[in-house]
Amino acid sequence: MNDSPILLHHQGPVSTIRFNRPEAMNAINSEMAAAFLSACQEVAARRQTRVLVLTGEGRGFMAGGDIAQFRDTPDSVVPDLIEPMNQAMLLLSELDVPVVASVQGAVAGAGMSIALACDIVIAASNTNFNFAYLKLGASCDLGASWHLPRLVGLRTALEIALLNEPIDATQALTLGLVNKVVPSSQLASVTECLVGRLSRSAPVAQGQLKRLMRQSFARDLDHQLEAEKIGFSRCMDSPDFQEAVSAFLEKRQANFGGH
Repeated sequence: MNDSPILLHHQGPVSTIRFNRPEAMNAINSEMAAAFLSACQEVAARRQTRVLVLTGEGRGFMAGGDIAQFRDTPDSVVPDLIEPMNQAMLLLSELDVPVVASVQGAVAGAGMSIALACDIVIAASNTNFNFAYLKLGASCDLGASWHLPRLVGLRTALEIALLNEPIDATQALTLGLVNKVVPSSQLASVTECLVGRLSRSAPVAQGQLKRLMRQSFARDLDHQLEAEKIGFSRCMDSPDFQEAVSAFLEKRQANFGGH
Protein backbone atom coordinates (compact mmCIF):
# COMPACT_ATOMS: atom_id res chain seq x y z
CA MET A 1 0.00 0.00 0.00
CA ASN A 2 1.33 3.45 -0.95
CA ASP A 3 1.78 5.58 2.17
CA SER A 4 2.53 8.80 0.31
CA PRO A 5 0.25 11.62 1.51
CA ILE A 6 -0.63 12.41 -2.12
CA LEU A 7 -1.34 9.84 -4.83
CA LEU A 8 -1.08 11.03 -8.44
CA HIS A 9 -2.44 8.82 -11.18
CA HIS A 10 -2.59 9.43 -14.93
CA GLN A 11 -4.94 7.47 -17.17
CA GLY A 12 -4.91 8.82 -20.70
CA PRO A 13 -6.42 12.32 -20.68
CA VAL A 14 -7.44 12.14 -17.00
CA SER A 15 -5.15 12.91 -14.05
CA THR A 16 -6.27 12.21 -10.48
CA ILE A 17 -4.81 13.66 -7.29
CA ARG A 18 -5.93 11.73 -4.20
CA PHE A 19 -5.37 13.00 -0.66
CA ASN A 20 -4.03 9.98 1.18
CA ARG A 21 -3.95 10.42 4.95
CA PRO A 22 -7.19 8.57 5.76
CA GLU A 23 -6.10 7.91 9.35
CA ALA A 24 -6.11 11.72 9.84
CA MET A 25 -9.15 12.41 7.64
CA ASN A 26 -6.66 13.67 5.03
CA ALA A 27 -5.70 16.66 7.15
CA ILE A 28 -2.96 18.75 5.53
CA ASN A 29 0.49 18.79 7.08
CA SER A 30 3.76 20.08 5.65
CA GLU A 31 4.55 16.80 3.90
CA MET A 32 1.15 16.70 2.20
CA ALA A 33 1.38 20.37 1.19
CA ALA A 34 4.76 19.82 -0.51
CA ALA A 35 3.51 16.68 -2.24
CA PHE A 36 0.31 18.39 -3.40
CA LEU A 37 2.27 21.27 -4.92
CA SER A 38 4.57 18.80 -6.68
CA ALA A 39 1.57 16.89 -8.07
CA CYS A 40 -0.07 20.08 -9.34
CA GLN A 41 3.18 21.09 -11.02
CA GLU A 42 3.40 17.70 -12.73
CA VAL A 43 -0.18 17.97 -14.00
CA ALA A 44 0.42 21.51 -15.24
CA ALA A 45 3.43 20.29 -17.24
CA ARG A 46 1.66 17.22 -18.67
CA ARG A 47 0.34 18.00 -22.14
CA GLN A 48 -1.87 14.89 -22.29
CA THR A 49 -4.04 15.88 -19.31
CA ARG A 50 -7.47 17.20 -20.25
CA VAL A 51 -9.23 16.85 -16.88
CA LEU A 52 -7.91 16.87 -13.31
CA VAL A 53 -9.85 15.12 -10.54
CA LEU A 54 -9.29 15.83 -6.83
CA THR A 55 -10.55 13.27 -4.34
CA GLY A 56 -9.81 11.87 -0.90
CA GLU A 57 -9.00 8.41 0.40
CA GLY A 58 -11.15 6.95 3.17
CA ARG A 59 -14.26 8.33 4.83
CA GLY A 60 -13.79 11.99 3.97
CA PHE A 61 -12.43 14.36 1.38
CA MET A 62 -10.47 16.47 3.87
CA ALA A 63 -11.04 17.65 7.42
CA GLY A 64 -8.78 20.72 7.18
CA GLY A 65 -5.27 21.38 8.45
CA ASP A 66 -3.34 19.09 10.76
CA ILE A 67 -4.16 20.32 14.28
CA ALA A 68 -1.19 18.47 15.73
CA GLN A 69 1.18 20.53 13.59
CA PHE A 70 -0.61 23.73 14.63
CA ARG A 71 0.03 22.77 18.26
CA ASP A 72 3.52 21.27 18.05
CA THR A 73 5.28 23.45 15.44
CA PRO A 74 3.17 26.58 14.89
CA ASP A 75 6.11 28.45 13.31
CA SER A 76 6.12 25.91 10.45
CA VAL A 77 2.50 26.41 9.44
CA VAL A 78 2.86 29.49 7.24
CA PRO A 79 6.15 28.69 5.42
CA ASP A 80 5.76 24.91 5.16
CA LEU A 81 2.01 24.46 4.81
CA ILE A 82 0.14 27.59 3.72
CA GLU A 83 2.76 28.93 1.30
CA PRO A 84 3.14 25.73 -0.79
CA MET A 85 -0.62 25.21 -0.74
CA ASN A 86 -1.13 28.77 -1.98
CA GLN A 87 1.22 28.06 -4.88
CA ALA A 88 -0.78 24.92 -5.65
CA MET A 89 -4.09 26.80 -5.52
CA LEU A 90 -2.80 29.34 -8.03
CA LEU A 91 -1.70 26.53 -10.33
CA LEU A 92 -5.18 24.98 -10.15
CA SER A 93 -6.81 28.29 -11.06
CA GLU A 94 -4.45 28.77 -14.00
CA LEU A 95 -4.81 25.27 -15.47
CA ASP A 96 -6.46 25.26 -18.88
CA VAL A 97 -8.15 21.95 -18.04
CA PRO A 98 -11.29 21.57 -15.88
CA VAL A 99 -10.64 20.67 -12.24
CA VAL A 100 -13.31 18.36 -10.79
CA ALA A 101 -13.66 17.69 -7.06
CA SER A 102 -15.27 14.36 -6.16
CA VAL A 103 -16.07 14.67 -2.45
CA GLN A 104 -17.57 12.63 0.34
CA GLY A 105 -17.79 12.74 4.12
CA ALA A 106 -16.07 15.62 5.86
CA VAL A 107 -15.18 18.66 3.74
CA ALA A 108 -14.04 21.14 6.37
CA GLY A 109 -11.68 24.07 6.75
CA ALA A 110 -8.95 23.81 4.13
CA GLY A 111 -10.84 20.92 2.54
CA MET A 112 -13.78 23.23 1.91
CA SER A 113 -11.41 25.91 0.60
CA ILE A 114 -9.99 23.45 -1.94
CA ALA A 115 -13.44 22.28 -3.04
CA LEU A 116 -14.57 25.89 -3.50
CA ALA A 117 -11.63 26.48 -5.85
CA CYS A 118 -12.52 23.63 -8.20
CA ASP A 119 -14.45 24.18 -11.43
CA ILE A 120 -17.02 21.43 -10.83
CA VAL A 121 -17.89 19.63 -7.57
CA ILE A 122 -19.69 16.30 -7.35
CA ALA A 123 -20.75 15.38 -3.82
CA ALA A 124 -21.83 12.09 -2.30
CA SER A 125 -25.05 12.29 -0.32
CA ASN A 126 -23.11 11.82 2.94
CA THR A 127 -20.98 14.92 2.36
CA ASN A 128 -20.89 17.48 5.16
CA PHE A 129 -19.32 20.91 4.62
CA ASN A 130 -18.10 23.12 7.44
CA PHE A 131 -16.12 26.35 7.14
CA ALA A 132 -14.65 25.49 10.57
CA TYR A 133 -11.90 28.13 10.73
CA LEU A 134 -13.38 30.15 13.59
CA LYS A 135 -13.45 27.02 15.74
CA LEU A 136 -9.65 27.24 15.73
CA GLY A 137 -9.61 30.98 16.29
CA ALA A 138 -8.39 31.51 12.73
CA SER A 139 -9.79 33.45 9.78
CA CYS A 140 -9.30 31.38 6.59
CA ASP A 141 -6.80 30.43 3.92
CA LEU A 142 -6.32 28.82 0.47
CA GLY A 143 -8.59 31.33 -1.24
CA ALA A 144 -11.78 30.67 0.73
CA SER A 145 -12.53 34.37 1.19
CA TRP A 146 -12.14 34.89 -2.59
CA HIS A 147 -14.16 31.94 -3.86
CA LEU A 148 -17.01 31.72 -1.35
CA PRO A 149 -18.56 35.21 -1.89
CA ARG A 150 -18.34 34.70 -5.65
CA LEU A 151 -20.23 31.42 -5.42
CA VAL A 152 -22.97 32.30 -2.94
CA GLY A 153 -22.93 36.10 -2.53
CA LEU A 154 -21.42 38.20 0.25
CA ARG A 155 -24.17 37.95 2.86
CA THR A 156 -24.51 34.17 2.61
CA ALA A 157 -20.73 33.79 2.58
CA LEU A 158 -20.48 35.75 5.82
CA GLU A 159 -23.21 33.62 7.37
CA ILE A 160 -21.41 30.41 6.41
CA ALA A 161 -18.06 31.71 7.66
CA LEU A 162 -19.20 33.35 10.90
CA LEU A 163 -21.72 30.77 12.14
CA ASN A 164 -19.73 27.62 11.25
CA GLU A 165 -22.88 25.57 10.93
CA PRO A 166 -22.62 22.22 9.13
CA ILE A 167 -23.98 22.18 5.57
CA ASP A 168 -25.22 18.85 4.28
CA ALA A 169 -25.08 17.82 0.62
CA THR A 170 -28.63 18.92 -0.16
CA GLN A 171 -28.07 22.38 1.35
CA ALA A 172 -24.75 22.65 -0.50
CA LEU A 173 -26.52 21.97 -3.78
CA THR A 174 -29.16 24.62 -3.04
CA LEU A 175 -26.49 27.17 -2.13
CA GLY A 176 -24.46 26.46 -5.27
CA LEU A 177 -21.46 25.01 -3.43
CA VAL A 178 -21.72 21.81 -5.47
CA ASN A 179 -22.99 20.94 -8.95
CA LYS A 180 -24.44 17.52 -8.30
CA VAL A 181 -25.32 15.24 -5.38
CA VAL A 182 -25.35 11.48 -5.88
CA PRO A 183 -25.71 8.40 -3.65
CA SER A 184 -22.41 7.52 -2.03
CA SER A 185 -22.30 4.22 -3.87
CA GLN A 186 -22.48 6.05 -7.20
CA LEU A 187 -19.90 8.79 -6.57
CA ALA A 188 -17.06 7.04 -8.41
CA SER A 189 -19.15 6.02 -11.41
CA VAL A 190 -20.84 9.42 -11.82
CA THR A 191 -17.47 11.16 -11.51
CA GLU A 192 -16.00 8.85 -14.14
CA CYS A 193 -18.90 9.53 -16.52
CA LEU A 194 -18.63 13.32 -16.13
CA VAL A 195 -14.87 13.30 -16.45
CA GLY A 196 -15.17 11.18 -19.58
CA ARG A 197 -17.46 13.78 -21.16
CA LEU A 198 -15.09 16.60 -20.27
CA SER A 199 -12.05 14.73 -21.59
CA ARG A 200 -13.68 14.31 -24.99
CA SER A 201 -14.46 18.00 -25.41
CA ALA A 202 -12.35 20.57 -27.31
CA PRO A 203 -9.38 21.31 -25.02
CA VAL A 204 -8.46 24.71 -26.48
CA ALA A 205 -12.03 25.98 -26.16
CA GLN A 206 -12.31 24.57 -22.63
CA GLY A 207 -9.16 26.40 -21.60
CA GLN A 208 -10.39 29.66 -23.09
CA LEU A 209 -13.80 29.30 -21.42
CA LYS A 210 -12.31 28.59 -18.01
CA ARG A 211 -9.96 31.59 -18.29
CA LEU A 212 -12.73 33.91 -19.48
CA MET A 213 -15.11 32.91 -16.68
CA ARG A 214 -12.50 33.16 -13.94
CA GLN A 215 -11.08 36.49 -15.08
CA SER A 216 -14.46 38.12 -15.76
CA PHE A 217 -14.82 39.41 -12.17
CA ALA A 218 -11.82 41.68 -12.65
CA ARG A 219 -13.05 43.26 -15.92
CA ASP A 220 -15.78 45.58 -17.07
CA LEU A 221 -17.98 44.50 -19.99
CA ASP A 222 -15.94 46.34 -22.61
CA HIS A 223 -12.72 44.53 -21.64
CA GLN A 224 -14.53 41.22 -21.28
CA LEU A 225 -15.94 41.52 -24.81
CA GLU A 226 -12.41 42.15 -26.10
CA ALA A 227 -11.10 39.12 -24.18
CA GLU A 228 -13.89 36.98 -25.63
CA LYS A 229 -13.00 38.13 -29.13
CA ILE A 230 -9.36 37.18 -28.62
CA GLY A 231 -10.32 33.83 -27.13
CA PHE A 232 -12.69 33.03 -29.98
CA SER A 233 -9.97 33.87 -32.51
CA ARG A 234 -7.54 31.53 -30.76
CA CYS A 235 -10.12 28.76 -30.90
CA MET A 236 -10.66 29.36 -34.62
CA ASP A 237 -6.93 28.93 -35.20
CA SER A 238 -6.90 25.54 -33.45
CA PRO A 239 -7.31 22.06 -35.00
CA ASP A 240 -10.20 21.59 -32.53
CA PHE A 241 -12.26 24.22 -34.29
CA GLN A 242 -11.62 22.81 -37.75
CA GLU A 243 -12.55 19.32 -36.57
CA ALA A 244 -15.73 20.55 -34.84
CA VAL A 245 -16.91 22.47 -37.90
CA SER A 246 -16.21 19.52 -40.20
CA ALA A 247 -17.98 17.12 -37.85
CA PHE A 248 -21.04 19.38 -37.65
CA LEU A 249 -21.32 19.70 -41.42
CA GLU A 250 -20.74 15.98 -41.90
CA LYS A 251 -23.25 15.09 -39.17
CA ARG A 252 -20.80 13.04 -37.12
CA GLN A 253 -19.26 13.14 -33.66
CA ALA A 254 -16.18 15.36 -33.39
CA ASN A 255 -12.95 13.63 -32.38
CA PHE A 256 -10.54 15.88 -30.49
CA GLY A 257 -7.14 14.24 -30.36
CA GLY A 258 -8.42 10.70 -30.71
CA HIS A 259 -10.18 10.51 -27.30
